[in-house]
Amino acid sequence: MSSNEMTQKPHVVCIPFPAQGHIKPMLCLAKLLHHRGFHITFVNTEYNHKRLLRSRGPSALDGLPSFRFRTIPDGLPPSNADATQDVPTLCRSSRDLCLPYFRDLLQTLDEESATSGSPLVSCVVSDGVMSFTLDAAEAAGVPLVLFWTTSACGFMGYVQYRSLIDKGLSPQIPGMGSISLRDLPSFIRTTDPHDFMVNFASLQTERAKRASANLNLLHLFQYKKLSKEF
Repeated sequence: MSSNEMTQKPHVVCIPFPAQGHIKPMLCLAKLLHHRGFHITFVNTEYNHKRLLRSRGPSALDGLPSFRFRTIPDGLPPSNADATQDVPTLCRSSRDLCLPYFRDLLQTLDEESATSGSPLVSCVVSDGVMSFTLDAAEAAGVPLVLFWTTSACGFMGYVQYRSLIDKGLSPQIPGMGSISLRDLPSFIRTTDPHDFMVNFASLQTERAKRASANLNLLHLFQYKKLSKEF
């Protein structure tokens, strides 16, 4: 592929939440986009990048000229455990510390385009609970799509968190049609209105209104069915 052909591709930066159940769906989406002609930069945390290299081999993430892997720090102390990090700690760290790292990466990718022949960043696809990326995409002047690995009804459950707290209905809530508290994502099952994960989920869904679009796994599965060559 010529340098001119490379620069004509739309360039999507994909960044999942740093846990297996989020990385795998985002990687599937990135592969589909690449199959449709997009230039992909897939962003893992340094911690998960090293885990993947240990698991798959030192050259596993070398990528292709049009599908490459990059990393940002997660803001947490070094850890030798080969396991998913504590989720509430990851949520807090990503919310509070990862924005400048990701903003700098977007700027670096555009600066590199002048010498590498890669296209300028044209869009960001971010995990729905990594909404700090909204600020980075707005600063870069590119649209951002939030990709939710939960179902659409799960997302709507998260949307209800703030309303339930404000009405004093958490953790006890009367049945709402066929929906009751036990049907909502389980973080809401707490007696503490200041619980971190409850407030984190509420913040992420509220900020989702700023995205150019929102996707969930159902969209991905539907698209895979339509893509006969995938």
